[in-house]
Amino acid sequence: MEVLRQFVKSFRLLSGSGVDHRVLSDVFKACASVSELRSGRALHGCVAKLGHLSCNEVSKSVLNMYAKCRRMDDCKKMFSQMNSVDPVAWNIVLTGLSHSCCAQETMRFFKGMLFEDEPKPSSVTFAIVLPVCVRLGKGAYNGKVLHSYVIKIGLEKDTLVGNALVSMYAKCGFVLPDAYTAFDSIAEKDVVSWNAFIAGLSENNMKGNALRLFSMMLKESVEPNYATVANILPVCASMDKGIAYGSGRQIHGYVVQRSWLQGHVNVCNSLVSFYLRVGRIREAASLFMTMGSKDLVSWNVVIAGYASNCEWDKALQLFQKLVHKGDVSPDSVTIVSILPVCAQLTKLTIGKEIHGYVLRHADLLEDTSVGNALVSFYGSFGDTSAAYWVFSLISKKDIISWNAILDAYADSPKHSQFINLLHHLFDEAIVPDSVTVLSIVKFCTNVLGLGKVKEVHGYSVKAGLLQDEEEPMLGNALLDAYSKCGNVEYAQRIFQGLSKKRTLVTYNSMLSGYVKSGSQDDAQLLFSEMSTTDLTTWSLMVRIYAESCCPSEAIDVFREIQARGMRPNTVTIMSLLPVCAQIASLQLVRQCHGYIIRGGLGDIRLKGTLLDVYAKCGSLKNAYSVFQLEAHRDLVMFTSMIAGYAVHGMGTEALTIYSHMMDLGIKPDHVFITTLLTACCHAGLIQDGLQIFDSVRTVYGMKPTMEQYASVVDLLARGGRLDDAYSFVIEMPVEPNENIWGTLLRACITYNRMDLGYSVANHLLEAESEDIGNYVLISNMYAADGKWEGVKELRKLMKKKEMKKPAGCSWLDVDGGMNVFMSGDSSHPRRNSVVGVLNGLFLQMKEPVAC
Repeated sequence: MEVLRQFVKSFRLLSGSGVDHRVLSDVFKACASVSELRSGRALHGCVAKLGHLSCNEVSKSVLNMYAKCRRMDDCKKMFSQMNSVDPVAWNIVLTGLSHSCCAQETMRFFKGMLFEDEPKPSSVTFAIVLPVCVRLGKGAYNGKVLHSYVIKIGLEKDTLVGNALVSMYAKCGFVLPDAYTAFDSIAEKDVVSWNAFIAGLSENNMKGNALRLFSMMLKESVEPNYATVANILPVCASMDKGIAYGSGRQIHGYVVQRSWLQGHVNVCNSLVSFYLRVGRIREAASLFMTMGSKDLVSWNVVIAGYASNCEWDKALQLFQKLVHKGDVSPDSVTIVSILPVCAQLTKLTIGKEIHGYVLRHADLLEDTSVGNALVSFYGSFGDTSAAYWVFSLISKKDIISWNAILDAYADSPKHSQFINLLHHLFDEAIVPDSVTVLSIVKFCTNVLGLGKVKEVHGYSVKAGLLQDEEEPMLGNALLDAYSKCGNVEYAQRIFQGLSKKRTLVTYNSMLSGYVKSGSQDDAQLLFSEMSTTDLTTWSLMVRIYAESCCPSEAIDVFREIQARGMRPNTVTIMSLLPVCAQIASLQLVRQCHGYIIRGGLGDIRLKGTLLDVYAKCGSLKNAYSVFQLEAHRDLVMFTSMIAGYAVHGMGTEALTIYSHMMDLGIKPDHVFITTLLTACCHAGLIQDGLQIFDSVRTVYGMKPTMEQYASVVDLLARGGRLDDAYSFVIEMPVEPNENIWGTLLRACITYNRMDLGYSVANHLLEAESEDIGNYVLISNMYAADGKWEGVKELRKLMKKKEMKKPAGCSWLDVDGGMNVFMSGDSSHPRRNSVVGVLNGLFLQMKEPVAC
């Protein structure tokens, strides 16, 4: 630039004497190439004064400078001042208007050219104007009008014009027959002709045709170039797995035989991208390492490829290597590729360092895609404040920006902010797309409930968002939302509506709905219809069997998962652990625990569930070991540990855990308080229990729940303080439920307080309990007191309500074998020996205890 400025300065001093017109033309071209408009303007002024603009070459170079510097007003002014204009001058202005994104103005200027007698448009003119027709929309109407004119003046066989027509029709979606006709009309097809048609077929999802056309090209005299390879390799990658790799390898072999292709960095980048897209990571990495020269695209391709193949660590290591080498600087593509990797690896610090790098580079800071990636990054960590701060700094927000910030708030507890953002979105007159609606569906499912999900569903139908989807992402989300809201009927309707678009996600979402609603038969039927399954499918089947009290089936499904070579994940083990508790199988729990350790499954919820199941299976030692070894204990783990102590009547130990939790500053919730009260009940710690109940209001500022009131009644009743328990119930600020009266009635029978028992029984009958156990209790009390009429009336009432007491059932795990016992069942093969042992134990219990 300094050289240009010095030249202009010298030119002024010498008044332009002795300067060749070609030199002036070259200087103007140099000004255009480096956008040195200031020097170019100064030179233009000098040249005009000295009369050099009369030279056609000089005037066109000035025109070209203004066009390339996007100064179209100056360019058109210069054009109007030219004595004579040829097609080159018109083409310069058309090019400038086209590159300045002035589509309408370009077409107006072109029409002005047509109205002139001379000059006529050249092939270059059509090559400039035809791509503008694509930007104007209206299908290919404008392009077809131009095509007619091209035929009229006999340029349809021209290679340059034909190539532009092929590209125009393909971009407008008119591949067959329009693009093909234009391609077929080209008299002498060059490599650009083939590339344009191959790219057009690929862009319009006609992959098979694109591959066949490439095969035809190989039989012609025209040699494929680097652009051909770059066009055809993505086509190969998108084919079926059986074809994709083989066809790509053949093209790689073709490249290796041609040194001018093998050494081209664009070709190598395309090959690396191909191998990564088909999951051949080793081959991609090997090719990348052996590349003679790498540009930033090379690094970006591999980083993005590793990320798309879930090779998060490799992607981050390569990014760090790129930064340390310092040959090239990361650009917006690099940043957009690496930030999701940092989120997946929970590398918040590295992500913040990248953010710092962005802040130091103005071009990245102004890039909307980078801002969007940062919003998503902070959103994935739940840091909505940082996400919103980045969002507010994006100068040119697009729909992706709004989708990113809405998604960040959809899972956060800041519900009002989400709604405010949504109002702001509509105020900005931005039309939501299917991704926007996905975030709204998520928010409604988590916060607003079924009614709002239906409203969003209605909006999606009216806006045509469901019909426009190739992959039913929104349809699946709505199906899942209805399932989570407990409306299986609506979920089934969506499932039926997606009959032609169903994916594995669709089936899994419907299966999840059946699981949540406890519809075991429907789940089994759908599972049997599924041609493709994944780990999520099988994990859901483990869960449905576990929740339907079918432990054997759940265990069989889990074993089938392992037999199929799939690795059970946290969700699978979480679904299986309750089965261990159902059958009280300590051996199975230990197997699950071993798998958790070997698989490196460190989810805190999983460990909380493991702890709980150990306690339920009677192994408090193992439960406490899991509790002690977890460095980051949360409220759930403390609750599970106290529940374990509660079941075993170890109230003092439970209170010790409670004290430890208080020292850590973890605030209890209602579930924790109820569990702690239960521990006090089972251990007879009346005073401690009452103090804890009082703390619900006085210390934690919460309103006691019905379960907590029931726990206090149970606490007093177990300790024999029935009058206190009765007074407590009568003075409750809420209406006691049947559970509270039933608890008090059991205590009355235990302590033979029939006087109080009848009063409690009346309250229980008024509550119209549906629990058959309560009616049996009252009946037993009447029988114990000899009131047989009362017993008879209760039996009639139970019969009228069609109440039937389920048979008692228990399991016993002996040496890995399950033994099931049911009340009234005498089918066990070792029944006689079992009864003999029980009788012996009964006699021992009756023997007087020696003092």
